[in-house]
Amino acid sequence: MQNEKVLVLDFGGQYNQLIARRVRECNVYCEVHPYNMPIDKIKAFGAKGIIFTGGPNSVFGEDSPKIDKEIFELGIPVLGICYGCQFTAYSLGGMVLHAPVSEYGKTLVTVDNNSLLFKDCKKETNVWMSHTDYVSKVPDGFKITAHTESCPVAAMENAEKKLYAVQFHPEVMHSEEGMKMLSAFVYDVCGCVGDWKMADFAKSTIKSLREKIGNGKVLCALSGGVDSSVAAVLLSKAVGKQLTCVFVDQGLLRKNEGDEVEAVFGPNGPYNLNFVRVNAQERFYAKLKGVTDPERKRKIIGEEFIRVFEEEAKKIGAVDFLVQGTIYPDVIESGLGKSAVIKSHHNVGGLPSVVNFKEIIEPLRLLFKDEVRKVGLELGIPEYLVYRQPFPGPGLGIRIIGEVTAEKVRIVQEADYIYREEIAKAGVDKSCNLGQYFAALTNMQSVGVMGDFRTYDYAIALRAVQTSDFMTADWARIPYDVLDIVSRRIVNEVKGVNRVLLDCTSKPPATIEFE
Repeated sequence: MQNEKVLVLDFGGQYNQLIARRVRECNVYCEVHPYNMPIDKIKAFGAKGIIFTGGPNSVFGEDSPKIDKEIFELGIPVLGICYGCQFTAYSLGGMVLHAPVSEYGKTLVTVDNNSLLFKDCKKETNVWMSHTDYVSKVPDGFKITAHTESCPVAAMENAEKKLYAVQFHPEVMHSEEGMKMLSAFVYDVCGCVGDWKMADFAKSTIKSLREKIGNGKVLCALSGGVDSSVAAVLLSKAVGKQLTCVFVDQGLLRKNEGDEVEAVFGPNGPYNLNFVRVNAQERFYAKLKGVTDPERKRKIIGEEFIRVFEEEAKKIGAVDFLVQGTIYPDVIESGLGKSAVIKSHHNVGGLPSVVNFKEIIEPLRLLFKDEVRKVGLELGIPEYLVYRQPFPGPGLGIRIIGEVTAEKVRIVQEADYIYREEIAKAGVDKSCNLGQYFAALTNMQSVGVMGDFRTYDYAIALRAVQTSDFMTADWARIPYDVLDIVSRRIVNEVKGVNRVLLDCTSKPPATIEFE
């Protein structure tokens, strides 16, 4: 990759991919790697700047993540965030102590506007704090550039060596001027110019795919979702009829979705793709029988997808490449080095160890969701497809808590259809700026009364969030009258449901999906 780059070294913090996302919003390419990335690989990466993430550890712990001090001598600007700030101070001879008063949440901080990092910020600004340790004495050559009422070193810097550190989280939306700070770091400190553009990405990716594939045959796993659709069109533009798109209806799709996908990408659709539909509902239900653990469900679904694709590849004959719509959050959430696995995405952590293809191609692997949408628009894909509701690869398998059965799939399909229909009818998707909304089937059954008879049926949970990047999200305040209609319709029309619940949890601490 020829673009200027910023490297995020992950110390296990929950906001690792959000930091990368914010840097990319500055039109600067950014990647997340484990904190223990070898120094020689860090040098080879060619970063114009390095950012240390936060993390749950204390620098005093025996197992706490640490990097060789050589990283501070590479001449590459560094920004340490939260734990990254404490690690910087601790490594360079400063002092870190357990805070007498921990700081959590929105905090007023006073900044030094003479610092490049804070040059465009107000003298006092709100930031997001989350720490129990703090820097009590800065290393030699550093000066304090921000403080709060209870934190004497909310930020510090050695401007000569281009080493910066902040105790708070500028990447989260609660830090009101956090984007100004990150922009100042990548532009003013690191000297970036902002050359990460989606139009360039589309052109260069098509060119590199054409070179990589040559005359080979390609099979694309097409779900009809945004990611796989953009991947399919990219490949189609690169290799044309060498591409066959296989759509697997695994029985875990939304109501009518299989027919809708075929209408768009099938033989009568606008894209003129080689399109194969495989109806494998019973096969997937059999594999999932009795399975309740969400990680096992994801891995089973991922492996079965691959096996279906292998079988279809044999029918096509000598397929060299399998294409997937994997995106960057899938990769990060499936685990980086020693970082926590949030969830194994069926196309990353859920892949079997043996795959019968020469190579798996993931042209969107480095992109965030909103970047994928931009690429889709650059490729001429209609807005109604690019901005359609996101849908997880494992489908309703992770919107059904507990065992997956055909009957449970029917219940959640019907409830979700009603929910989406009423949202659209009321125009709430636009008026409430909904990023994603769906119905999920809980594993809870409770007593109800319907027509003077006792019932003991399932509870449906309604989920709706507002988000720009799908890494953080706030639960959406849908009008009560709309929720009332949805609830009454679901209970009256969906057999097996007698209760409707509303999920009012943001991400974090929750994920957008249920499993």
